[in-house]
Amino acid sequence: MSLMDMIQRWFGGKPAPPKAASGSARTAATQSTPRTPPPAANPSTTTTQGSRSTMSHHSVHIHPAVDDGVKRGSDSFTGGKLHCHCPSDKVEVTVDAQCAHNHVCGCTKCWKPEGALFSMVAVVPRDKLRVTAHEEKLHVVDPAAAIQRHACKECGVHMYGRIENTGHPFHGLDFIHTELSRDEGWAGPEFAAFVSSIIESGADPENMGAVRSRLQELGLPPYDCLSPPLMDAIATHTAKAKGVL
Repeated sequence: MSLMDMIQRWFGGKPAPPKAASGSARTAATQSTPRTPPPAANPSTTTTQGSRSTMSHHSVHIHPAVDDGVKRGSDSFTGGKLHCHCPSDKVEVTVDAQCAHNHVCGCTKCWKPEGALFSMVAVVPRDKLRVTAHEEKLHVVDPAAAIQRHACKECGVHMYGRIENTGHPFHGLDFIHTELSRDEGWAGPEFAAFVSSIIESGADPENMGAVRSRLQELGLPPYDCLSPPLMDAIATHTAKAKGVL
């Protein structure tokens, strides 16, 4: 099995459900699949290729947490609380550690805020995360996926992702969205992963050059898988499992 096949098996699962019809406001508000932002409103921010308009990188909305610049976090930060988007009886997750490997992700599995091309995902040690309020509202979005994403049944927000397979290279790490916290100091994103996958969510392929240019401008190197250190970690795990190392 190739490294790419392993990545698909580790992070895959059921295909993402189709987007809700435009007439179903409630479904659109709670679905966990990503949404593509509307085209730029300002005509001056587009260029034309033949008969087709393409976006300028200045009009690309990556994610609300980075569109105005990337915050790098605090070395002294030791964790905080995450909350779902419900107006009351919020699910609360407490994390007693700084996050690591924060990045923006273009895959079709991660939860994204409305209007964002990418999600923002980081990892924390599994033993440093606990649900401290309204755990009864959580359910696993896709039991077939390697990452068991625990989401609020009412607002649809993914609160954390957990890997139960002890043979997985990232077992012991939980995946979180730091934007769900009001606490300041979380480590900022360092790179962009699975950039091409935003096309699978409905992004226009003609705009990918602008998307990558904007990511570079924000200091988030774009990769079509994970960052080199994480890819090395996966390959090392695979090599050890095969007895090569």
